Amino acid sequence: MKFKYIIATGLFLSSSISFAETLNNEAVVSLVELGLGEEAIVAKIKNSDPNYKLSIEDLTSLKNQGVSSKIIAAMISVDGEKSNEIIMVPESPDPMLPHPTGVYLLADWEEEPKMSRINYTVSNQVKTGGFLGAALTGGIASTSLKAIIPNASATTNSVSAKPVFYMFFDDSNSEEKIQNSNWASGSASIVTSPSEFTLISLKVKKGRRQAKVGKFNFTGAKTGVLDKDQIAFDHEEVRRGVYKVSPREELEPGEYGFIFAINGDNGRGIASARIFDFTILE
Repeated sequence: MKFKYIIATGLFLSSSISFAETLNNEAVVSLVELGLGEEAIVAKIKNSDPNYKLSIEDLTSLKNQGVSSKIIAAMISVDGEKSNEIIMVPESPDPMLPHPTGVYLLADWEEEPKMSRINYTVSNQVKTGGFLGAALTGGIASTSLKAIIPNASATTNSVSAKPVFYMFFDDSNSEEKIQNSNWASGSASIVTSPSEFTLISLKVKKGRRQAKVGKFNFTGAKTGVLDKDQIAFDHEEVRRGVYKVSPREELEPGEYGFIFAINGDNGRGIASARIFDFTILE
């Protein structure tokens, strides 16, 4: 009888070990309240079966109960693996997790770092400058083309003079369809690398910003940012379709932007540009 009891107990223990524990929202909150730390909780999440509720209301509730973005991202990631779906985590500071395509500023100066997605601004007005010089020199001096960008300041701000950006392209998420790309350049091609961007400083005049996007004189015209107006930046691929980007030198306080498409004629006879704009705060 005793031998049978030992065998039965052993079978019970082995069957218990073979099944991972199931975690839900309440269990994760309890682990946070115990003060186990992010690393331990994330490890527990990755080694447990998920039974989470992850609607916007649920995520807000988790956040209000002290669950960090890193832990929430782990919950979303594990839940996505279970359902075999790509679950986007746009505010997660971890570039290894799925993000919607686009350009993000890493707000690593905040108590809880996060990614801030930058929506590009479209310029559909152009201003010419240098007409007087061109007239006085018989067209030898160049006339500049300046794209006009609405508002005096960007909505995305950085307190760091040398900010870090992440660019997520279409192939960073294999399930995304190229025909729905956020990176169509206005031609038949798709933007796939930071090397296709230009970082520039934007001048503020009369409540709007402007960027030089070309010049012309009697010898011809040139569309695009001049070499002397470009700001150098470095980039490295951290995983397929995802690049870490940062300027080589610290930036002075002011307005800046990454230009990734310039069209000399948008169908209305004026230049247009798409700019991911941001502000360096003092």
